[in-house]
Amino acid sequence: MNPAVAFTLILLSLMIGSGVVSASWGFTLGRQALTGVRQPETRPTSGSPIAREGGGHGDVVLVNEAEILQQVKVRTSGGQ
Repeated sequence: MNPAVAFTLILLSLMIGSGVVSASWGFTLGRQALTGVRQPETRPTSGSPIAREGGGHGDVVLVNEAEILQQVKVRTSGGQ
């Protein structure tokens, strides 16, 4: 057998082996990371819709910019 072919086959088998080891290690780490994490029992969009003030689903409420700036200044200065 040609030494170049033997060397190529050895490298190929090492790459496949390292890929399998890496994949199994990644799967194990991912499985450990997700222990205790559960899927939600229901969909977030299912159930009864939340009743909102102001009417329908597509209503737009405009807020005065001066009021927002005043609230931001009060909160950043330490007051609630």
